Amino acid sequence: MIGGGRVYWGKKADREMDDGGSNGVVVIFAWSSINESRLTSFVDLYSSLGWNSLVCRADFLTAFYPEMALSLAFHLLAELVEELKTRPCPVIFLAFSGAPKACLYKVLQVIMGDCEPQIHPDDSQLVRNCLSGHVYDSGPLDFTSDLNTKFALHPSIRRMSVPSRLISWMAKGISSGLDGLYLTRFESQRSEYWQALYSSVEIGAPYLILCSENDELAPHQVISSFTHQLQELGGEVKVVKWKNSPHAGHYTHNPIQYRAVISNFLEKAMSVYLLKLRQLGERARTHDEISELICDLQKVAVDSNQSLKRVATGPSDHFFLPSSAPYQSNNTDPSSSQEEQRERSSFRPLQPTSINANSVLGQFLFDSCVPKNIEGWDIRFGGCLNGQPYATSSSRKNSNHGFKKRLLRSKL
Repeated sequence: MIGGGRVYWGKKADREMDDGGSNGVVVIFAWSSINESRLTSFVDLYSSLGWNSLVCRADFLTAFYPEMALSLAFHLLAELVEELKTRPCPVIFLAFSGAPKACLYKVLQVIMGDCEPQIHPDDSQLVRNCLSGHVYDSGPLDFTSDLNTKFALHPSIRRMSVPSRLISWMAKGISSGLDGLYLTRFESQRSEYWQALYSSVEIGAPYLILCSENDELAPHQVISSFTHQLQELGGEVKVVKWKNSPHAGHYTHNPIQYRAVISNFLEKAMSVYLLKLRQLGERARTHDEISELICDLQKVAVDSNQSLKRVATGPSDHFFLPSSAPYQSNNTDPSSSQEEQRERSSFRPLQPTSINANSVLGQFLFDSCVPKNIEGWDIRFGGCLNGQPYATSSSRKNSNHGFKKRLLRSKL
């Protein structure tokens, strides 16, 4: 028992599977509009089909207090996650009447990460991976301001063994009290409520909606709008509609058809779960391949970086550049072949040729290149060449005249 309702496990499956467990878990979201005897019949139905039941029974006012609904949702998820960690299996969410507002929408917000606080991300992912189907029986309800009157005057309340005046007084009291809640808090939460139900399409599980044409609490117009919106968002929806069936009483009035529909949907949910497992396995393999590729690229990058760092370490490294160190001119090793000597000579740097200043060539170059008059020249340093500074000059005189004079001297 917890504030806002209670969570408990129903009867275990009668037919044990070969692997020692049931086919899956059906999470039954029930509201006060479903009595205990009717709820037990659903637990027995799913148990006979080989599925366990985790029941979340919310109090009537929990649908009007989000804090109570959130507390109940956390308690439910704690039980469900503990079971799935022990043995992962397909999960189906089954909601009756107003239970989507009493607890289900808060559960969806938590596992989708759309509310605070949140459970551990791995736990949310586990529930999303196992969730394989959604069933709405006589719902979801549109919690508008006139819903309180509908519930207060519903035949199930009027059949109570109390005087008619007391029933009338209770109906008026409940109606006026809920009107206050609608005006102050609840009406502003409708958008959040529907958005949470629509967001469940992202989980990728199919929907089964069971409804009736003459259901006053869950009008066919509301169900049709909800179905259309789910389909627009990409959801797979199947609707089973009866012409004359009471609210949340479809199984009681149509047991054979109801059981057949549920049995087929459970088989579909199982196939969806197996498909999810295959997709998760493919993603895991792809992730491993990408991780291995990244590791290989990182190793190549590290090896290349280490090789580049060894460039200037010595001539023995295969990345060593001959121009980065003095050339070794010792070629007298008898073990070296002519081919190796030829390769070495091809990389021999050019050595500067010495010129005697007193020779004829030296005198000629001196006369042609050294100016006789440097008056008015602007001499400035232009940089370094081979580690030594050099100077540049610019003359304010006509440079063509000096060029012609040097040319004339060279001809002479």
